[in-house]
Amino acid sequence: MKLRVRKVGDALGMILPTEVLQALHLHEGDLLALTRNDGGFQLSVASGEFETQMALARKLLVRYGATLRELAR
Repeated sequence: MKLRVRKVGDALGMILPTEVLQALHLHEGDLLALTRNDGGFQLSVASGEFETQMALARKLLVRYGATLRELAR
């Protein structure tokens, strides 16, 4: 599925097709999470719990990054 980037006021945006909105159970005002993966990016419904867990994971990666790299060897 291809989406076209369009000018929306002073910003850029995309219009999601109805089938995508229905599949993700999205409504106006809902939040989406954009995450980078090996093949590009993944768009998913944002979850407050998930965001809290990711924030904690980022802190742990900063604090224990060197240790985790050594353990991965």
